[in-house]
Amino acid sequence: MFEFSGNGDYLSRRSVWVHGPVIVGAGPSGLAVGACLKEQGIPFVVLEKASCIASLWQNRTYDRLRLHIPKKFCQLPKLPFPQEYPEYPTKKQFIDYLVSYASRFDIKPRFDECVKSAKYDEACQLWRVKTVTAAGSSRAEVEYICQWLVVATGENAECVVPEIDGLKEFSGEVIHVSEYKSGEKFAGKRVLVVGCGNSGMEVSLDLCNYNAKPSIVVRNSIHVLPREFCGKSTFELAMMMMKWLPLWLVDKILLIQAWLMLGNTENYGLKRPSVGPMELKNANGKTPVLDVGALQKIRSGDIKVVPGIKRFLKGAVELVNGEKLDIDSVVLATGYRSNVPYWLQETEFFSQNGFPTSPFPNGWKGKSGLYAAGFTKKGLSGTSADAIKIAQDLGKVSVEDLKRKKQKVPCHRRCISQL
Repeated sequence: MFEFSGNGDYLSRRSVWVHGPVIVGAGPSGLAVGACLKEQGIPFVVLEKASCIASLWQNRTYDRLRLHIPKKFCQLPKLPFPQEYPEYPTKKQFIDYLVSYASRFDIKPRFDECVKSAKYDEACQLWRVKTVTAAGSSRAEVEYICQWLVVATGENAECVVPEIDGLKEFSGEVIHVSEYKSGEKFAGKRVLVVGCGNSGMEVSLDLCNYNAKPSIVVRNSIHVLPREFCGKSTFELAMMMMKWLPLWLVDKILLIQAWLMLGNTENYGLKRPSVGPMELKNANGKTPVLDVGALQKIRSGDIKVVPGIKRFLKGAVELVNGEKLDIDSVVLATGYRSNVPYWLQETEFFSQNGFPTSPFPNGWKGKSGLYAAGFTKKGLSGTSADAIKIAQDLGKVSVEDLKRKKQKVPCHRRCISQL
């Protein structure tokens, strides 16, 4: 049905009945759920606001990025990485894997459809998912009606840009790490990297490799671990030990290994938290830094570690210790957050921070046909576990029952097409 809008544009509104779940998000989580549903023979629709799958990986990551943990912990259900891939696949290899994954399971997302709201209709006992997309000079709105909703937008949907005194008045370039591709254009420049997680450390290393002069802000304590120990992945060793040893002992072993390989990081301004790395990861999802070379640059002085920021000046930054640094550019490696609270009209299953209220492994299923994939703070292995559980749960509903229920959907004199 077409309606004439007050501003002279044509606004297309239609409702679409979906013979299965609507999956919001075509990143690794959405693709994994789709592949598992295919195996169950359950139809679905994937909605994606970007114009491609895995838009975070394709559009908002730096060139030198590799997976930080071994590939066997990062592969999605039903399809392992190609054997010829290295232990730590590159950004391009991972994107190629995701593209082939979508093709293998015939997952065809509806791109450029931004979900504006999703609400459970108690009267009809159905989900109403409203999207908007640009269609030429007009805006087309679609309402998807479904029995189940899978939230797969992930933990990293929106950039976090902190409010720092004076940042808007800073005269140099300020970018979020999502806009950073390589250090090539920063050669010879003094760059302040705000944030000392894996991205901040790796961007600082990349800047060094392009002869920039980076300083990295380390405001809080941080665990830095070697990516490998005696040729074995530190992450893999930790997972292996956690099957047999208590968490406190695993942490103690990891810290001894780190001291043997990296020395006392506090000598370089990197104070360790009082809580061990795996306990901290389990408690709040804070991932330890797996060093790929940045620490050596910190030791040599090529990367300068500085404390927290007090304020920015026109061409400099004043630190909390009173020191002032002249800088040319700023890279905000300040992370990402969930965007679920902006569009999902539900307050029981998801908390205000956009994560399920129940921690892993119980945060994948809510009430009224609501599911969540990829909010485990466990990386891609947690995503795969969610996808398998969701598909198995939905598989318990018979096809006949689904057909019977969809026939009862009231049209309310509106044109409802079917998918």
